[in-house]
Amino acid sequence: MSAEGGLIHPLLLSEGLGLGEMTILGKEVEFGHVFYTWMALGILVILGLTVRGRLRLVPTGAQNVLETLIGGLEDFVVSNIGEAGRRFMPILCGIFLFILTMNFMGLVPGLDAATANLNTTAAMAVCVFLYYNMVGLRRWGPAYIKHFMGPMLPLAPLMFPLEIISHLARPLSLTLRLFGNIRGEELVLVIFFTMAPLFSTLPIYFLFGLAKGLQAFIFFMLTMIYLKGAIEHAH
Repeated sequence: MSAEGGLIHPLLLSEGLGLGEMTILGKEVEFGHVFYTWMALGILVILGLTVRGRLRLVPTGAQNVLETLIGGLEDFVVSNIGEAGRRFMPILCGIFLFILTMNFMGLVPGLDAATANLNTTAAMAVCVFLYYNMVGLRRWGPAYIKHFMGPMLPLAPLMFPLEIISHLARPLSLTLRLFGNIRGEELVLVIFFTMAPLFSTLPIYFLFGLAKGLQAFIFFMLTMIYLKGAIEHAH
């Protein structure tokens, strides 16, 4: 409750809990997004260990939900990349579940979405950028440079700088897309919550829940597309 007797939105409450900043050597340092990132990681680890300890031949409960979700993601990857895509499932599925968990945490009173912070999304985007290029280098070796040369050798002087710029823009695009959408939704929730009672904002929570799931899937899908391009033959 606020000092005026009203309800407090989750974003405002999380700041009130003192999870936004701390003082180190006399300077205010923001660490809230790190705290919520580790919290999301802890949730996934606990969930994974719990499900693993209760595995059944006929899945039920959380095992059934996770098997359906992961199986659906695997089928999607294989249908787009082929059988070679199965070896990328650990990182692709991990990215999806990690972002999904962080996104949904923003809907929980008292918590915040770590993906609403630019540092979190930038770190994940850079990891994706380094990973798919590492996969391409391991797959093709020095010949990986052909992926940047364009369809014909005479066009290489023109295509090479354009391809470099295009690839460097990918982590920026991943960063801003996820951050912008999640942060925008968080701000809109604050506005709606201050303008209307809690129950009138429930439909907005439902719509934003769908949007947060969609943003996690888009990040997952773009990572898959970048990996597909890295392991395919250069055209």
